[in-house]
Amino acid sequence: MRPRSLPFDPIARAAQLWGDRIGDATTMAAVTSVMRVQQILQSAVDGALKPHGLTFARYEALVLLTFSKRGSLPMRVMGERLQLHPTSVTNIVDRLEADGLVRRTPHPTDRRTTLAEITDAGRQRQAEATEAVTAVDFGLRGLTERQTNQLTDLLAKVRRATGDFQD
Repeated sequence: MRPRSLPFDPIARAAQLWGDRIGDATTMAAVTSVMRVQQILQSAVDGALKPHGLTFARYEALVLLTFSKRGSLPMRVMGERLQLHPTSVTNIVDRLEADGLVRRTPHPTDRRTTLAEITDAGRQRQAEATEAVTAVDFGLRGLTERQTNQLTDLLAKVRRATGDFQD
């Protein structure tokens, strides 16, 4: 159940009070807005994925494997691409494997490496889940396509500045 809408913007109100009592509220309001929007997006995506038995992390892993040339990747590479700790990748693959959506296979030329390979059931689940998340626009509403592209560009600047990736 969705909480009722407030008759005012609580972040704008907090920014006004912050400005009156502490100082410039520009960054506080921006960060608080991003965090609130993240909650909104997470809720929408979780709601779309739950009927498919997936979390966003497991969904991302299935998408990554689907995008790979052979439908498989070394688990280390999955961690790098998903920007996750190796333990987290192991847990994700454990769950997907238990559900029959991926299987672990030995690397054909490197005995030290294990591949995660998407199964036909994994491809089917990924396709169904993709329909579900795209039907709700990943929860991102109220923006034009141009504004969505601008938002992506702005957030990429923050990510780049904090060392999340390099050009």
